[in-house]
Amino acid sequence: MLNRYLAEYKWSNIFAMLRNLRSEPRICSDDFNQRLVVITGASSGIGWATAKKYATHRADLLFINRNEPKTRVLCEALKNEYNINCSYILADFMRLSDIYSAVAKLSNLGRNIDVLIHNAGIYNTTRILTADHLEATFQINYLSTFILNYSLKEKFRNQASGRILFVNSEAYRFAAFGLHLDDLSWNKYRYSGIISYGSAKLAQLLSMLKLNEFFRGSGVTINAMHPGNVKTNSGQNNGKIYRYLKKLLLDRNSRPVDFAAEALYYLGVSNEVVMASGKFFNLTTEEKPAPPALDMEAAEKLWEVSLELGGFHEKK
Repeated sequence: MLNRYLAEYKWSNIFAMLRNLRSEPRICSDDFNQRLVVITGASSGIGWATAKKYATHRADLLFINRNEPKTRVLCEALKNEYNINCSYILADFMRLSDIYSAVAKLSNLGRNIDVLIHNAGIYNTTRILTADHLEATFQINYLSTFILNYSLKEKFRNQASGRILFVNSEAYRFAAFGLHLDDLSWNKYRYSGIISYGSAKLAQLLSMLKLNEFFRGSGVTINAMHPGNVKTNSGQNNGKIYRYLKKLLLDRNSRPVDFAAEALYYLGVSNEVVMASGKFFNLTTEEKPAPPALDMEAAEKLWEVSLELGGFHEKK
């Protein structure tokens, strides 16, 4: 596998990625009146800015957050300023039980989900295990999205419409030689914050391959986007050295989170991408993913592992 990936890498794709990092998001000015948008991790950063963007276009909002006070304040502010419907589900993705609880509530909404945005995420410089004995970055950034998507896939297909969006990252490229499917909790391999994060984002892209097959011809689309280097509070749970280096090296040249929000609105609403599915976007510029993110064999294996970890049982 290692040699095959090396042979498939192309400098032209890498140069395209570097060019795209300087791109501007396309703008969609269409309204989204009373269409339901579900956003995970919406209490700050990209999620907050995206919520506000959709609110300005009159969408109904449903957040899946873990911080109730911040979420309540955000919801009330958006309802008062934009006269929209806003509600929330409390769930901490460090606990699988909370994810299942959120799934149950979404399944029983009694209305279509027009856009589902997977934004919740974490970056850890040290290995942390969840209460479910899984590595936290993997569980929060990937497994939560798998459980939500898998559990809601029939609902989406029955709707015959809807868009699912991953807030992904070019950091998936740090998992340059694929996933350690035999050690997703980093018990045997040496833990690296950036490789763990990249692996979780790569896992999202591999799951997108399988889900895109499932939704083909249904009117439902699923895509992933890199939000650009925008200034967020990501990583503030880490030590002083990391926070200092992030402020010095990353935040200095970062752009406002509004750039990411514009891209997520465009990808969620614009008719220009109504047929786009299974794609990776750098903001709103389509980009061919690196070889490990196009490996259908790895996607199949990850799917089976994810079914087991998620407690699902498919008929053979």
